[in-house]
Amino acid sequence: STSCTVGIINGLSGWASSVEDFPAETITRRFRYDVALVSALKDLEEDILEGLRESGTADSACTSGFSVMIKESCDGMGDVSEKHGGGPLVPEKAVRFSFTVMSVSVLADEEVEEVTIFTEPKPNSELSCKPLCLMFVDESNHETLIAVLGPVFADRIAMKESSFILFCGELPRSFPFHFRGPSFHQITVREVEGLEASGSTYVCTLCDSTRAEASKNMVLHSITRSHEENLDRYEIWRTNPFSESVEELRDRVKGISAKPFMETQPTMDALHCDIGNATEFYKIFQDEIGEVYRKVNPSREERRSWRAALDKQLRTKMKLKPVMRMNGNYARRLMTQDVVEVICELVPSEERREALRELMRLYIQMKPVWRATCPAEECPDQLCSYSFNSQRFADLLSSTFKYRYNGKI
Repeated sequence: STSCTVGIINGLSGWASSVEDFPAETITRRFRYDVALVSALKDLEEDILEGLRESGTADSACTSGFSVMIKESCDGMGDVSEKHGGGPLVPEKAVRFSFTVMSVSVLADEEVEEVTIFTEPKPNSELSCKPLCLMFVDESNHETLIAVLGPVFADRIAMKESSFILFCGELPRSFPFHFRGPSFHQITVREVEGLEASGSTYVCTLCDSTRAEASKNMVLHSITRSHEENLDRYEIWRTNPFSESVEELRDRVKGISAKPFMETQPTMDALHCDIGNATEFYKIFQDEIGEVYRKVNPSREERRSWRAALDKQLRTKMKLKPVMRMNGNYARRLMTQDVVEVICELVPSEERREALRELMRLYIQMKPVWRATCPAEECPDQLCSYSFNSQRFADLLSSTFKYRYNGKI
């Protein structure tokens, strides 16, 4: 746009070819981060000016003191191969890195308190999420992923130090950007933070717990991993200062065996929470139909018959078709009290039925808290009882359902 003066040269100047003319071997397309942010802000120009008017700040008084909060996210996109057609051969996996403008706030010259003048109403919607970089890479291909994302992070570091001067409502205003770490998903977090892949004994990207420890302690965990610590641990792994064996060394660095190259915010995204929990419940339902708590090592045929019974019941009573791999929609439809009632028809013992109902009841109480954008505003009651519910939930799993979690997660 002619009206935005960006104090950084245009990376595409003198490049006449159209966007479609890229060579077939290209594995990635990316926007320059600064240009992308500027165009995102220009899209919000009216909202920002309206926010200034509503907050009662004189339009002309605010040329600086702005701050823009950006949320980044990055995730693999599974199978994107060409289904029929003879285009160039590309790997069938892709990764997309994108950002969302979460909020814009301003601190007027004489004021003490920052005023938020724009908040993204739907921060988790794909409509507010601006793609920055698309690459044909498998997200578990460490080397290529890092080669492609490297320049994005270089851009980002450069922008952290500087601020943009943008014409907004006819006046030049300065906008510094703040990046909230990317909401990477499990695989990508492990990739960029240097952890072993997801089959590792070190099961968590937020703490040092192993599978065995996690199965003994289901309640009291706190976030202990950090980017700095990961870097230090990688140095230990690389240099082995105490000349230890591989096992001892791995225990010392808690599964960090590659160089972390990007700091991520410790988060667990709600969709994968849904999916992970539903997968587990689906298995518990099968075990309860087959009364596994009484048996030792049921055969594969038995297990198969329980799963068939479960699928049939869900299909006939709840119109839920079985899926190959758990997905978000199936997970949301499975995790309801109605489904439990339907499954209880197949569970022989009343005591076990009660336990299943209780498990689901607790789950449904906890779920709004990690689905909500602002739990304190959207579901304050559930937030208050969350800690109690989660402990009760863990107690149930480790007593009534302990046959599933005996020393393994």
